Amino acid sequence: MSAELLTLFMFGGLLVGLFMGHPLAFVLGGVAVIGAWLGPGPRVLGTIINNIYGNAMDNYVLVAIPLFVLMARFLNDSGVTERMFDTMRLLLANLRGGLALTVVIVSVLLAATTGIVGASIAVMGMIALAPMLKYGYNKELSAGVIMASGCLGILIPPSIMLILMASYSPVSVGALFAGALVPGLLLGALYALYVLVICYIKPAYGPPVPPEERADTSTGELLIMLAKYVVPPMGLILGVLGALFTGVATATEASAIGVAIAFLLFMIFGDRKPSTCYRTLIDAGKTTTMVMLVLVGATAFTGVFSRGGGMTVIHELVMAMPGGTTGALILMLFLVFLLGMFLDWTGIVLLSFPIMLPIVADMGVDVLWFVVMVAVVLQTSFLTPPFGYALFYLKGVAPKGVEIVDLYKAVIPFCALIALACVLMAFFPPLVTGLPSLLLGY
Repeated sequence: MSAELLTLFMFGGLLVGLFMGHPLAFVLGGVAVIGAWLGPGPRVLGTIINNIYGNAMDNYVLVAIPLFVLMARFLNDSGVTERMFDTMRLLLANLRGGLALTVVIVSVLLAATTGIVGASIAVMGMIALAPMLKYGYNKELSAGVIMASGCLGILIPPSIMLILMASYSPVSVGALFAGALVPGLLLGALYALYVLVICYIKPAYGPPVPPEERADTSTGELLIMLAKYVVPPMGLILGVLGALFTGVATATEASAIGVAIAFLLFMIFGDRKPSTCYRTLIDAGKTTTMVMLVLVGATAFTGVFSRGGGMTVIHELVMAMPGGTTGALILMLFLVFLLGMFLDWTGIVLLSFPIMLPIVADMGVDVLWFVVMVAVVLQTSFLTPPFGYALFYLKGVAPKGVEIVDLYKAVIPFCALIALACVLMAFFPPLVTGLPSLLLGY
């Protein structure tokens, strides 16, 4: 089979398998095995197995993934999230759109401490959506801000997506964490600004909390709540990122520091039951296993694809784009956006990086800048139908009256804001490269 036909078969088979409802990891592995027989020959499978065990499974950076997942689970099960939301809600009670703004702020804090999109959206959906609708907030604004802000968990460091990206690129984890921090905060600021502007233009979209409810909590009590429920998560963020950026710890060691702090918060704020701790460990193990299985399947897929000549086909296609380097970059980012409609971020990273990063390097483009651009574009992978996971996470916990059509409408302005962030990063590259240069001399 020619390289062109093999390329069409492998990506076509991938889409067919996903539309049939099969798990991504097994679709990737299955298509790789069939592609090996049709393309370079079955002998290539031995090389692929060696690559899986010798490179993918022997990558020390990946040890940070189960530790960061465990950190996220401990923090999520500590119950501090709900208390933090209630504190910020009272703090911003007098603002139009204060509840929606609280969702953005708390989600940014959760993104920097948990990094698990499903957990952030589910928690915020359960504790924020019903009160927002109760106080008369616009349905689309309420749902949209919860889903978009919850997706920041894969962008704002520490993030398991960034760790996986670093392991498949020449960029270090520290440089990628520093490079993604400003774009992540920029997106959070754009979401907050959108909430303030839309609620100023249309006051009915986000009325303030009734004064009598705010009056029940004194300023002194509110300050105590801030110290108890907002400062500890901030300490977790500073502990992990501070150890990493100052060079005290590697990414793996910093993740272990995060687990220790998160476990301490669990012991302080959680129920401390052995059964809860056991469930936390099991959930963390399931998430880690899912990521690793996808990694194995994707390594096999890209290995067969490369040996069959698919990399050359894609390289020639991208370089033939009109507009030179700019046109090629736009095409690659647009392909990431399209893949996000059908795959989760794990599959997209593991499929696209071995193909795209060599092309980016050949064009003389800063790889760190491109990787962060991909990370920002991947925000849409959770929001865009038909397989936008954020839509299903929120629908699963939403109260009656919130339909899937409402969620589709809700994500439109936030996808536009993500596109705006990409434009700003394209015109102002120091938004990505400035912090790594300042902190790490990148």
